[in-house]
Amino acid sequence: MNFQGLIKIESHDWYFDVAMKKAKTKTDEVRSSLRSKTPRLNKSKTIEIEKIRVIDSTIRGFFDKIVKNYPSFDELPEFYKQLAKLTLELELVKKSLGGISWANKKIREFSKKYEILIKKTQDLTKVNRLRNEYLGRIGSVLKQVKKELSLLEETRKTMKAYPTIKTELKTLCIAGFPNVGKSTLLAKLTSSTPEINTYAFTTKRLLVGYLKKSYHKVQLIDTPGTLNRVDKMNEVEIQAYLAMRYVADSIIYVFDLTEEYPIKEQLKLYKNVKKLRKPIFCYLSKTDILDKELVDEFKKENKELDFLSLEDLKELKKIL
Repeated sequence: MNFQGLIKIESHDWYFDVAMKKAKTKTDEVRSSLRSKTPRLNKSKTIEIEKIRVIDSTIRGFFDKIVKNYPSFDELPEFYKQLAKLTLELELVKKSLGGISWANKKIREFSKKYEILIKKTQDLTKVNRLRNEYLGRIGSVLKQVKKELSLLEETRKTMKAYPTIKTELKTLCIAGFPNVGKSTLLAKLTSSTPEINTYAFTTKRLLVGYLKKSYHKVQLIDTPGTLNRVDKMNEVEIQAYLAMRYVADSIIYVFDLTEEYPIKEQLKLYKNVKKLRKPIFCYLSKTDILDKELVDEFKKENKELDFLSLEDLKELKKIL
């Protein structure tokens, strides 16, 4: 799912200014098209009615797009539904969308009302007064949804940063501590070329790659390493946890014996991941720089774990 297409939401003044500019352009065209013999009252009424119609269609067009552009949060895939609950003030967002719909309804009501009033009046000075009243009412409606527009724009920015994950695909998540070789493994299994550095918490977002064969496609997600701190997860770690819980069909857990992180802690995190009750493959990284005896000893001490090595990747691809 991709939230990059959510349209930018401007300030209430911006919508009013754009509508007024469009109205001026249109009324200038109308004014120049009217015959010089047209009675002044009729000319004024025609111009002001056209102005109302342009302002009405412009602002309501923008607001319609805002409401329709937002996803239905209750119908989102579970991953995104839970992510929205954790990162957004959903009730306020829904109320804000309701506020924009309310504003659209009021603008339509005022536009119809003042178009009828201008059509009926036979007083030239009253035409201008009605127009000013109309603009004041529209400006007031827009000002009343000032906070709603601001909140929806902040919400859009948050959602735009959501990872693009295809929740309908078979998915394998790669888990483990930071800097243990998860991104390297993703690159070996897929055509993905993630940026790889040598410091902790290298992965600042979920990295996604795909393994394709014929018409089959498997999604692999490199999840940022978490440090057994469920109650202190940052936004990216929350995404990683939700991906493993709601998207993953299986998980590769990466162990690193180079001692950057104590083996005891890595095993502890493995047990936490196992609580998700998903099939788990265990992978030993960096075996090319480790003493073979150290690797054999670790495997012997953890016989219950079915380890994969670099040589097993072809077999793993077949399984995937």
